Amino acid sequence: MVSHSGLITIMQRAARKAAPRLRRDFGEVEQLQVSRKGPADFVSMADHRVEQTLVEELRHARPDWGFYMEEGGSIAGDPSKPRWIIDPIDGTSNFLHGIPHFAISIAVEEPKLGGGRGEVTQGLVYQPLTDESFWAEKGRGAWHNERRLRVSARRDLADCLIATGIPYFGHGDLGRFNSVLNAIAPEVAGIRRFGSAALDLAWVAAGRFDGFWEETLQYWDVAAGMLLVREAGGFVSDFRGGDRMVERSEFLVANDQIHNKLHKLVAKAVRD
Repeated sequence: MVSHSGLITIMQRAARKAAPRLRRDFGEVEQLQVSRKGPADFVSMADHRVEQTLVEELRHARPDWGFYMEEGGSIAGDPSKPRWIIDPIDGTSNFLHGIPHFAISIAVEEPKLGGGRGEVTQGLVYQPLTDESFWAEKGRGAWHNERRLRVSARRDLADCLIATGIPYFGHGDLGRFNSVLNAIAPEVAGIRRFGSAALDLAWVAAGRFDGFWEETLQYWDVAAGMLLVREAGGFVSDFRGGDRMVERSEFLVANDQIHNKLHKLVAKAVRD
C-alpha cells in the first residue's frame, strides 16, 4: 500500500461519499434541474448536491478550515489554517449531455504569510464513473490509485498528443485561440478537447497526454491538477513562461523538453 497523509484519506473519503449520488444523477440526467449561470454556463442540482456533501465531509474532518468553491463561493475559516479548493463537477457540460468524462477536484491550500494566494500542498482529481483517484502531495509525488505517476518522456513534438480547451459562447478569445492552434497543430501528432481541465491535467501527469494549454480557467479548475503535474515531474507556466498562471488565466503544461518547445510556439503566436 502507498503511504500518504491523512488529508488524502479525508479527500478520497469525501469524494467517494459524493460519488454514488452523482452516478445515479448521471444515469437520470434528463430529469435534473438545470439553471444558467451565464452564457453557455450551466449548473445542475447535481453540482450543488456534490458540493454540499463535500463541504459536510471536509468540515467534519477539519471544522476550522475555510472553503473556496465553484458554486458556493468562499466560506471563511481560521485565516491561519489551510482552506479547501473545490470544483464539485469539473466537466458539467459533459455531465449534462451524458458524456462520461467529468471529475471531482479537491485541493488543500496552505495560507500565505501576509495574505494572498497560498500554496497548494495536496490535490485530488477523482473520476466517479471509473473510481480513478489521481492524487498528489507536495514533495511526495503524484499517484493514480496506488501507482506512481510520471509525465510523458517524449521529446519530439511530432510524437505528442496535446490537450486543450476551445472557446465557446461567451467564454474566451476565439481569434487568439486559433492563432495558437495554427501554431501547434502542424507540429504535433494530435490535439484533443475532452471538456474537463482537471482530468486533462491529471492525464498529463499520467503521461496519457504529452501537453496541455488553455485560457480562461478558474482556480478551482486547476488547483489540484497543477500539483499533480508538478509532482509527476512536469512544468506549469503561463504563456510567457512565468508563474502567473492563475492571475493571467493562462496555462501551459508539459514535460521539460516539450514545455520549452510549446512555449516558443505559443509565445510567438500570441505575440504576433
